[in-house]
Amino acid sequence: MATKRCYYETLEVTRTASGGEIAASYRKLAVKYHPDKNPGDEEAIARFKECSEAFEVLNDPEKRARYDRYGHAGVNGGGAGHFNDVEDIFSAFGDIFGDIFGGRSRGGRRVRRGRDVRCEVTLSLKEAAEGCHKTVTFHRHEPCTTCDGSGAAPGSKREVCSYCGGRGQVIQQAGIVRMQTTCPQCQGEGSAVSSPCKTCRGAGQTAKKVEAEVDVPAGVDNGMQIRMTGQGEPSPQGGPAGDCYCVVTVLPHPLFEREGQHLICRVPIAYSQAVLGATLEMPTLSGRVELKVPPGTQSGEVFRLRGKGLPDPRVHGVGDLHVQVSIEVPKKITAEENELLRKLAELERKNVAPARKGFFDKVMEFFAPEEEEQTEVEAS
Repeated sequence: MATKRCYYETLEVTRTASGGEIAASYRKLAVKYHPDKNPGDEEAIARFKECSEAFEVLNDPEKRARYDRYGHAGVNGGGAGHFNDVEDIFSAFGDIFGDIFGGRSRGGRRVRRGRDVRCEVTLSLKEAAEGCHKTVTFHRHEPCTTCDGSGAAPGSKREVCSYCGGRGQVIQQAGIVRMQTTCPQCQGEGSAVSSPCKTCRGAGQTAKKVEAEVDVPAGVDNGMQIRMTGQGEPSPQGGPAGDCYCVVTVLPHPLFEREGQHLICRVPIAYSQAVLGATLEMPTLSGRVELKVPPGTQSGEVFRLRGKGLPDPRVHGVGDLHVQVSIEVPKKITAEENELLRKLAELERKNVAPARKGFFDKVMEFFAPEEEEQTEVEAS
């Protein structure tokens, strides 16, 4: 599989280029590699598609930010590269660049791709780690059932637009510059409605709540988008439908914190376990495993369980589970425990204050040397 070129390199711009500079460079390259100017040249068509894919990402601030951070992996499956052929490109960008994409139309008018829509899906950490199949709901416009999408009231029909003569495009010329733009009266439809449908008010579409199935890949994280091809708005001109972008939210987990592919679990252990060592039964997203804590373990020490983290849909491999132990000091102990700990302190030759001695007694002892020194100075 060939490695994709950097999108900035493809469009011959720097990473700090403004939106205007990116658009200008794309326009120049689109004219250079336009299929109509390079008939039968497969390499030119490939470059045309490559430039259009790069422009689709870098022209969108959100996609550009993801690309700058993660590279191609950050936008794969998130909206980049959905052009199956050059007609998709003409539909997506034709109105942006006037008539440089001229001659690509259906029925004498330019065909536009339907708009994209958005929905959300909420997952548990286990669902995000393993991947799952979810049903999501969202709103999109669909052809009006009253007028069958024509926008005209029953018994009437659409009429040819008088402004553009049904072409959907108008030609504007100033000197030697000739520009083809979308008809301002019919918005590229090529026809108009004199008696609009009362249900959709002439739009030909009505909003509808729909359900769709989405396959969630293993390892998705907060904010990632899953593209559901063809689930967006239908094209008002018979072109391809838009896409639905499903935004992922992963719920917090009571035991694990997530850092990319890795999981962190903070586990309290007793002083005796830290000193003598112990075998802990650890939870993971895939079941229970044993973790051996060696003798002399220090508070805050981290142990790694390889492959017990999460996959990442953008890269290969599975992350790890990092277990951080902390020594838990009990607030209350039994009389027997108290006696044993004091014996231990004596063995270690540690100075442990009697249990009856309070905090303020210790404060007095702390300041006593300083007060004695001050009394001696005054006496002298």
